[in-house]
Amino acid sequence: MRPADNILRVLKRFLLYRFDLTDDKADEQSVVEDMARDAVFKGTNLWTLVFAIFIASVGLNVNSTAVVIGAMLISPLMGPIMAIGFGIGINDFDLIKSAAKNLLIAVGISIITSALYFLLTPLNEAQSELLARTTPTIWDVFIALFGGLAGIVAVTRKEKSNVIPGVAIATALMPPLCTAGYGLGTGQWAYFLGALYLFFINTVFISVSAYLIVRLLKFRKKAFVSQDVEKRVRRNIWFVVAVTVAPSVFMGYRIVQKTLFQQKAQRFVKEEFVFPNTDLLKTNYEYEKDTCRIVMYLMGQPLKSEEIGRMENKLPSYGLYATKLVIRQGNAMQASTDMNSLKAGILEDLYSRNEEALEDRDKRIELLESELSGYREFNRLCTDIAGEIRAEHPQVTGFSINRNIVYDLGKQSSDTIPVVYIKTSKRIPNNEMGRMYNWLKARIKSDTLLIIQ
Repeated sequence: MRPADNILRVLKRFLLYRFDLTDDKADEQSVVEDMARDAVFKGTNLWTLVFAIFIASVGLNVNSTAVVIGAMLISPLMGPIMAIGFGIGINDFDLIKSAAKNLLIAVGISIITSALYFLLTPLNEAQSELLARTTPTIWDVFIALFGGLAGIVAVTRKEKSNVIPGVAIATALMPPLCTAGYGLGTGQWAYFLGALYLFFINTVFISVSAYLIVRLLKFRKKAFVSQDVEKRVRRNIWFVVAVTVAPSVFMGYRIVQKTLFQQKAQRFVKEEFVFPNTDLLKTNYEYEKDTCRIVMYLMGQPLKSEEIGRMENKLPSYGLYATKLVIRQGNAMQASTDMNSLKAGILEDLYSRNEEALEDRDKRIELLESELSGYREFNRLCTDIAGEIRAEHPQVTGFSINRNIVYDLGKQSSDTIPVVYIKTSKRIPNNEMGRMYNWLKARIKSDTLLIIQ
């Protein structure tokens, strides 16, 4: 046998041992029973869902990430979604129908509950936590797929772990339904449809994950159907997957293109806008499929057409080929600008800079207070030592101690050490000076010091 074949066999054995999922696999019947039980929404499950919806709606309303995460941990929505994929994997049509019916009931109650909340709340402005659930992309597909894989692996284990709550947070089933309720309650259909699409992505790919793991673990099928039927089911699954993925890929591509445009445009403005007598008040980066725009609002000495032309000629060198540079200055700026919006932007920028300046000032004050406190403590210690050294060495008539920077020319390094100056009525003998040196080191708790007599 060739060495390469032997290496491949060893590697295969190693991988099979390390990634074996059958070692702690739970009893199949108990998994089926757990799935069927978790798929039902009535009584406790239903009330828990309603409470979780209210919590998530409040969290989205006040833009609190912690509250939204708490609602996702409470939500029991994961049960019927996994049960659908599990049922498809073992041909349990009763489980599929029961899980699908309960999921539709849960979705309907969730959206209605959230819509009622947003109809009644006085806070109707869309916050970032809401907006994040309105434009799903291909990354949401990956999150739902890998989160679902982790979830179904955890469900099929003998020992249950905390994976399911983590999957509920990662895949974010609850917030999209609340956002859909917000769109319904406020009549903003773009939010409603975008959030429902995100929930649909999560549902489809968590179910697909459950189906894949169930088939990988070779769970016994409850009903045996013909190969033609199984092929048709698989085709339908992959058709739904393709239909679900396609819009998210397009949205993800648009987001990537927009982000790349903004990065290039920001670098262009930073490097090319070098006019000392002209201030840049605000810059808008407007991304469109065919033509993008960089809109700059200027104050101070107006730029000449030649200067603007030179900047425009530099756009292609930054990869901004289909980009138009729009300069708003002087009367042109006043005629085309919402001055209130511009003033708000300027004030926000000033506030941000003031916050940074105040934070820097507070750090400096804290450092100076710390140093001043150290000097005060050193002065107090100096006063105490002066009295003690006079009692021990009557010939000492003057005493001072300071921390000085001493530079070692040989080692090319500096150090801060205590320097003691003593004035005496007569010279102190060497042995007495040695005792004084050791006593002072212990008294001021320093490894080294310098005595000048």
